[in-house]
Amino acid sequence: MNRITNLFETKKSNILSVYFTVGYPHLEDTVTVLKTLQSKGVDMVEVGIPFSDPMADGPVIQKAATQALRNGMTLRRLFEQLGGARNEIRIPVILMGYLNPIMQFGFENFCQQCVEVGVDGMIIPDLPFADYMADYKETAERYGLKIIMLITPETSEERIRLIDAHTSGFIYMVSSATTTGAQKSFDEQKQAYFRRINAMNLANPRLVGFGISNKATFDAAVSNSSGAIIGSKFVQLLGSEATPEEAVDRLLAGLKV
Repeated sequence: MNRITNLFETKKSNILSVYFTVGYPHLEDTVTVLKTLQSKGVDMVEVGIPFSDPMADGPVIQKAATQALRNGMTLRRLFEQLGGARNEIRIPVILMGYLNPIMQFGFENFCQQCVEVGVDGMIIPDLPFADYMADYKETAERYGLKIIMLITPETSEERIRLIDAHTSGFIYMVSSATTTGAQKSFDEQKQAYFRRINAMNLANPRLVGFGISNKATFDAAVSNSSGAIIGSKFVQLLGSEATPEEAVDRLLAGLKV
C-alpha cells in the first residue's frame, strides 16, 4: 500500500506534514533533515525541489530555493541523495516542485526515479487539472504515485468535486489565494472556508497549508481537516538554527505553546 494512503487510514486527525527545500542551507542536508523530522514524530515530509521562478512561494522559500541552486542542487542530485534513504525513512515522502524542471527531466523518467528511491507522490503547484487528466494521470497511476492537487478559497465546488473524484492520497487545501508564508492567525473568512470544504464530505482527506506557523494556526487548520502542512516557518528555522535538530525542536515547541 502507498505510504500516503496508509498514513491517512491509520491516523485520522492532527497529521503534521513538514516541507523543506532541499539543498538549503547546505547541499548535503537532505537525508539528515528527513531523519530528524521522522525521529521527532513528524508524520509526512514534503521535499521541495528548488526552482528559479517559484511563483507560489513567498520570500522565505524563494530565498531558500535561490541558495539551494547556488549550492548546486539539481533534481538528479536529489535522487542521488535519496537513493539509500528508504533504509531508514519509513514515513511518506512527497516531492513538491514546479513543472518546468520535471518536464526537462522527463515525466516518465521522473516517475521511475521516484519509485526507485521510495518517493510516494508529488505536488506540482503549476500543473493545471485538465493537463493532469490528459497527460499525467495515467503515467503516475501506473507507477503507483499520488499526484496531490491544490484547492483555494476561489476553487469552485464543481472543480473540487472533480479533483476529489480523479485523485487519491489527499487534497491540499491552500489557506488563501496568496503565496506561502507564516501567519499569526486565521481570520473568520479563512475558517469559514475550512468549514465549507469540510461540510462537502469529500472522499479524500485534506491537509491545510500556507500560513501554518504556530499553535493558533495549526489548531484552526486541524479542526476542519486531517492535519496541516508547515513550510515557510520550518525553512526559516533551518536557516537560523545551528542544526536541523534544533530547527525541528523550535518548530514543534511553537505548535504546543
